[in-house]
Amino acid sequence: MIPPIDVLRLAVSILRERRVRAILTIIGIAIGPAAMVAIIGTVQGYSNVIIGQLSSLGENTIVILPSTTYSIKESDLRYFEGLPGVSEVTPFYTINGIYRRSDGKELDVSIYAVDIEELFKIISSLAIKEGSIPPKTAYTTSVVGYGIAFDEEGNKFVEVGGTVTVRTVVVEGEKIRTKLYNFRVSGILEEYGNALVMNPDATIYLPLEAGRTVLGLSKYSGVLITVRASEYISLVTDEINDRYGELVQIVAFRRIAESVGSVINTLNFLLFTLSISAFIVAITGIMATMFTSVIERTREIGVLKALGYTNRQVLLLILAESTVMSIIGGLIGIGIGTIGAFILASRSFRLGNVTLYASPDISPWLLGFSIGMAILVGIVGGFIPAYRASKIMPVEALRYE
Repeated sequence: MIPPIDVLRLAVSILRERRVRAILTIIGIAIGPAAMVAIIGTVQGYSNVIIGQLSSLGENTIVILPSTTYSIKESDLRYFEGLPGVSEVTPFYTINGIYRRSDGKELDVSIYAVDIEELFKIISSLAIKEGSIPPKTAYTTSVVGYGIAFDEEGNKFVEVGGTVTVRTVVVEGEKIRTKLYNFRVSGILEEYGNALVMNPDATIYLPLEAGRTVLGLSKYSGVLITVRASEYISLVTDEINDRYGELVQIVAFRRIAESVGSVINTLNFLLFTLSISAFIVAITGIMATMFTSVIERTREIGVLKALGYTNRQVLLLILAESTVMSIIGGLIGIGIGTIGAFILASRSFRLGNVTLYASPDISPWLLGFSIGMAILVGIVGGFIPAYRASKIMPVEALRYE
């Protein structure tokens, strides 16, 4: 039995002798793992961000938005409360406005009048950075998002106890006029980051009754329904859909997350298949290289067999050469793919009006699978040339010119 270290040393020495051919083959092998790590790692990173954002908005939360022809009434709220599995029903009012910061920059903001304490339960990732939640009867007192109080460099423009002024556009009949609202700041939120539906960083939250008394809204903008467990999501949404039809729009974050996950899994499968095709091309490349190597070393193989090397030992020596190239190519491909994934992820991804940033998900499974596929390429691509080399008759090999 040949010691493994001798097999490795011989394989490396042969690759050095045929350096240019070996480098070209290694490059061909590296393409597969590089593509797999870069593309799948980047897609999985964005997948984690999107699904995480949807889940953070409340896995057990359903949002009901009325159509332009329908208004949610108190009787509707009582109906929602009576549905099986419903634990909380929270109506809200919302309007959009423009906030002009003291540095002159204008920000598009949303104003929500809602039960703020209940909202914090629904969106568990919300947290107060400074101050506190205002009392339910303090109609003009607010909690403001991080992006309203701070700029991108962390400079502070709003203090707890201070006031923010928001400009809104009001349509009255055929007239359009501007209305100003002044809100005292009771609390400032921690930075939330990417948000797909509601952006807390650019939102001002008021107590629920402020919707009528301060904002002057007579109709609920929507309702947040919280169920006790995720298995009630489908039951409640189906019940509401059967009763209201197109009068309301139903948004269930868990269902959206599941749909997005399904789409991304399909995309991952397609990208995985594309990456596998690169490995298949690498097999033909390494097979061609090894056939050429075997032909060039026919006399050398004859000498080895004349010295007593068995067919199995010759097979092992040739396979070692292709496997070493595959391991080197796999490691190089993983390195290039990881760098490529971070370069791809450094660019923002726009989803509707939201800009997303994500770090690539380079998991140990992805790295292990990539290097494993590269080694498999070496074994499969090198087996037929190695098998043919092991069957060469010593006498014929020694006479080979």
